[in-house]
This record gives sequence, structure tokens and C-alpha cells, in this order.
Amino acid sequence: MKQLLLKKALLVDEIVEKFNQATSVVIIDYLGLNVDQVTNMRRELRENGVEMKVVKNTILRRAADKAGYEGLDETFTGPTAVAFSNDDAVAPARIIAKYAKDIEPLEIKGGVIEGTVASLEQIQEISQLPGHDGLLSMLLSVLQAPVRNFAYAVKNVAESKDDDGSAA
Repeated sequence: MKQLLLKKALLVDEIVEKFNQATSVVIIDYLGLNVDQVTNMRRELRENGVEMKVVKNTILRRAADKAGYEGLDETFTGPTAVAFSNDDAVAPARIIAKYAKDIEPLEIKGGVIEGTVASLEQIQEISQLPGHDGLLSMLLSVLQAPVRNFAYAVKNVAESKDDDGSAA
């Protein structure tokens, strides 16, 4: 009996550590998914640095309370899986939302983003953001725009001077 309690306590501590290290956590109801669907989703999550775990709700409640996340208890009902991302805060929400569009039983219940308990609506908003590479591409485009515009302006000035010189 003591060994079982010790195992549960260690599991709670492990989940608390995952909550504390994660930039985002997405809590889902996976009831009704078949093995292929879960396998494909897990693979894509793993490829994007996201770990998905199926954990008993009582363990999740204790871990969330111990980690200081109040307001998650109502999300820990029914079959629950949790996706933890330590790097990309958008990845779990984006990937799971993509699968939820195609697989009706899959449902996002809630989560944590950057240390703050997030509502379902906030997670759905975040799921529509581009991934890390997409955001970097957008930033690069914004940073290049002033240089590109300056180059066009210099080119236009040079061409207008050439046009003025040939007319004289």
C-alpha cells in the first residue's frame, strides 16, 4: 500500500515539474479516437517538441493544485490527455485544433499558457497563430521591408536622374 502511494506521489511530482517547465499545456478529451488517430497526433506533437500524456484526473488535479494552477479542476473530467510544450507555446494548441477539426470526438478542454490558466477561447485563438517558423518568417519580412523600400527609393532616384540627364 505504501509503495502504491509513493508511486502516485512521484507521479504527481513529475506532472508538477512538467507543468512548471511548460510554456504551454493543452488539456484534451480524447474519447472516441481510434489508435491510428491518436498515434498520428502523438507523432506530430512529438515532432514539434510536444509531449502528450494520458494521466488519471485525480493525479492531474493534485499536480495542478501543487503547481498553483487554480481553475483547472473542471477540465479534469472524463478521459483526459495533457500536451506539454517547453519551447513553442503555440504548437500544442495549433496541432490539436487541426486534428479536432477533422476528428469530431476530439475536444480541447482548457490549458495553461505562459504560466496562466487559459480558457478554451484563448487556446482556440492561439491555435490560429502560425508556428515558430511561420512567426520567424513574418518577423524577417517585417525587418526586411524598410531596407527593401530604401533600395527601391534609391533606385527610383537614380533612374530619375538618368532620365533627366538624357533629356538635356
